[in-house]
Formats: sequence, structure tokens, C-alpha cells
Amino acid sequence: MRCIASLFVAALVLPLAAQAQHHPQPYAGQESRPVKALSPEQLADLRAGRGMGLALPAELNGYPGPTHVLELAGPLGLTPEQRARTEALVAAMKAEAIPLGERLIADETALDRLFAEKRATAGTLDAASASIGATQAALRAAHLRYHLDMMAVLTPEQVARYGTLRGYGGGSHRH
Repeated sequence: MRCIASLFVAALVLPLAAQAQHHPQPYAGQESRPVKALSPEQLADLRAGRGMGLALPAELNGYPGPTHVLELAGPLGLTPEQRARTEALVAAMKAEAIPLGERLIADETALDRLFAEKRATAGTLDAASASIGATQAALRAAHLRYHLDMMAVLTPEQVARYGTLRGYGGGSHRH
């Protein structure tokens, strides 16, 4: 009887163990990243000054982003002056965001190194996390600020058209 019970348990457990081995783990392969917390795409976006969704509160509430405005310059009917002002905003945004992105990469690299070298302590962890948080906040504020600045360039009709072109519910936003 004991042998039958053991066989029954084994018949239940072995398929579960085999199934667990075939499910990929969510972080498998990421241990070889140069900066563990950042994907290759995130590294490229940070180095290029791209928004990475940091300005979604502005974007999705009717504050167009300068990069997307340039992409939609034709359908928005930008005047030459509006195009020049928008290009200047994009250049200024990148000039601010790229160094912040590089600083965030450096901060994340430093945190990663603390753990890789087994030097992480509560104090070093707190300091590294605070530095990362401050850099992330500065980067996000920079991207959001340029959405605010864009409002002074576009007409209300262009802002509404932008929302429609981007697929945001017909461009009707409440403020």
C-alpha cells in the first residue's frame, strides 16, 4: 500500500517539476546586461534624449510634445515660425535630457557595481537610490516642461488636431 501511495505522489509531482523547468524565468538572460536595471532599448533612449513615456501625464492630457509636433508638422499646418520654435524646443530638450540620461545610466551603473562587488550596505544603497531618484525626477521634469512650452507655440485648434492625429479620443481634453 505504501508503494502505491508513493507512486501516486510521484505521478503527481514529476509532471509539475518538469513543467517548471520549461517555463522561462522573467529575468533569465538579464544578468549579462551591462547595466542590470536598464534594457538595451532604455540605454539607447536615455542616450538619445527620448521621452520613454516620462511625459505621459502631459501628453495624454492635451499638452503636445515637441518631437511629435515636428513629426506631424504637415497635418498640423505649422507655420515656418512655429516649425522654427518647435525645432528650437526639441534641440533644447535634447540638450537638457541627454546629459540627464547619461547621468541616470552612470547612477544605475554605480548601484549595479555596489552589488556586483558585494559592497552594498544600507547606507550606500540609500545614497545610490536617492541619486537615481533625483536624476529620474530631473529627467521627467525636463520632458514635462517642454510639453508645457509647446502650448505657447500652437493654436488651440492645432492642439485639438494633434490629439486627434495621435488618436486621443478626438482631441477633446478637459483642463
